Amino acid sequence: MKETLVDFEDIKRQALTEWEALEHSENPRILIGTATCGRAAGAEAILEALETELAQRDISAVITQVGCIGLCYAEPLVDIIRPGEPRVSYGNVSPEMVPRLIEEHLVGGKPCSDLAMGFIGEGRADGIPALFDLPVLKPQVRIILRRCGFIDPEKINHYIATGGYSGLQKALSMRPDDVIQEVKNSGVRGRGGAGFPTGQKWDFCRKAPGDLKYIICNADEGDPGAFMNRSLLEGDPHSVLEGMLIGAYAIGAREGYIYCRAEYPLALKRLGIAMDQMEAYGLLGDNILGSGFSFHLKVKEGAGAFVCGEETSLMASIEGKRGMPRSRPPFPAVSGLWGKPTNINNVETWGNVAAIFQRGADWYRGHGTEGCKGTKTFSLVGKVERTGLIEVPLGITLSEIIYDIGGGIFKGKEFKAIQTGGPSGGCLSAEFLNSPVDYESLAKAGSIMGSGGMIVLDEEACVVDIARYFLAFTQNESCGKCVPCRVGTRQMLAILERICQGEGKPEDIDRLQRLAETVRDGSLCALGGTAPNPVLTTLRYFRSEYEAHVNEKRCPARVCKNLVSLYILPDKCEGCMICLRNCPVQAIAGGKRMVHVIDQDKCTKCGVCLDVCPPRFSAVVKVSGEKVDVPIEPVPIEPKKK
Repeated sequence: MKETLVDFEDIKRQALTEWEALEHSENPRILIGTATCGRAAGAEAILEALETELAQRDISAVITQVGCIGLCYAEPLVDIIRPGEPRVSYGNVSPEMVPRLIEEHLVGGKPCSDLAMGFIGEGRADGIPALFDLPVLKPQVRIILRRCGFIDPEKINHYIATGGYSGLQKALSMRPDDVIQEVKNSGVRGRGGAGFPTGQKWDFCRKAPGDLKYIICNADEGDPGAFMNRSLLEGDPHSVLEGMLIGAYAIGAREGYIYCRAEYPLALKRLGIAMDQMEAYGLLGDNILGSGFSFHLKVKEGAGAFVCGEETSLMASIEGKRGMPRSRPPFPAVSGLWGKPTNINNVETWGNVAAIFQRGADWYRGHGTEGCKGTKTFSLVGKVERTGLIEVPLGITLSEIIYDIGGGIFKGKEFKAIQTGGPSGGCLSAEFLNSPVDYESLAKAGSIMGSGGMIVLDEEACVVDIARYFLAFTQNESCGKCVPCRVGTRQMLAILERICQGEGKPEDIDRLQRLAETVRDGSLCALGGTAPNPVLTTLRYFRSEYEAHVNEKRCPARVCKNLVSLYILPDKCEGCMICLRNCPVQAIAGGKRMVHVIDQDKCTKCGVCLDVCPPRFSAVVKVSGEKVDVPIEPVPIEPKKK
């Protein structure tokens, strides 16, 4: 045992030496974010441009590909570090900007202050603010994401040099019961759903009878607009794997699975690389670090079924069966995978475990609230100025997230609602902006934390249409096993579609409420039980919009196509013919210096005319329920009086 531990100490020393050599390199360094968000924004083209420019200039520089630092709205991101100088971050980089960055900053030593977002490290960068003092980052606390954007996720030595696997070493020196107690002391709760205390969950599984037990990582992140788990697996996969090893040791599991959706190819690739590296270092397999503890891990790729995010469906899928939930009890901790005691936590929970053992339960408890310890990652998307991946202490308010971190509503429009928890969550109105973000507060409002999706809606969003969209998603993803979910969600969706099409009846609103409550209370699993949340919360906080759709045949947000019309105002039309030329269905008639007219029978309400009409005219309007006085046929534009 001692000899093996010494070997790992040698590995740590080698990793630290490699890291320090990188940190104090005599050559300049370039870091580029090449996670999925960066690649989608063009990071691979930037990487190619950097390599080409450096080769042409015969410049020796170290390029490191890193994960997502969270500033998705500013991708692609490129950071430059000259020896002995601060790291300067550049956002929205294009291939055309690369020569200037190389010439002025990398070679000339003068950061491009007009392009830079901020700097990191000691020293000064004239005219450039500290990156972590920016409003988007200052309120954040980075525990889970502390390495994302700083290390190469495909190099295990980077992880080890920054404290990685020290938590595992600490856990292996403790009794399993003491490991579980440390998790309980930290106060960490599951980050994938209702927030059940993690230590208590582990305790149930450890005390369950049976020699064969399993550990599972749920990486089947399927919520529309959510990418927290994907980003962590892409940017710091070893933190998740270390947490799983600690959990396996604590409950007595020798085998485990990572259930990751196949739509995450980069995450799967980096998981595979990380696991190969662990085996080479004796961190995975038999007799890990000479402790006598053995653990073998496999990756199971999901086929995209949202219901497989539910733990009993997930286990059925691993077993080779159709992904369908089963009734509980017995709970997985007693009878899970192949009928054996099984512990399932999601990606972020496992990442928290690694951090807790690397830095201590007391340190972890210093963040969050009395009942909700630590931090939570969220994907902040929708109609907000600064979209991205954020990590905040639990207890922060929705207003701080939307306005301080997110920079407010896109283009200065009015806030309308925020959808938390994805299709299983709720749509919360402005009255909750000052509410704390924690499990109990969100549940009380009718929503959930879920895995961490947050979609911000502005004044132009129709909440009835939003409820229809999310219910269509969950109805399509229903496995069909139980009647309340299979039939109830279909009937709810039919009512919502009627209402959005202007065919709703006064009794539909109460019928929708009753159906939603029945599906919520009678469904077999959490997918069905939470599917009505978007409907129930929009009925609760935006009932007047439903009534406008049904009673007045009007969509207040002017979104539902059957309830809106587009017109060209005769006193503003200049006969420029831009709208006529761009109409995809030729629904606009007119000529030069003639007031244009939209044929309402041909118009598909696509809104192209509204988009292309020059702002100085603003002649096209979208209305719902309002009467507009317009000519039936094109007429000459009357000369304006001087």
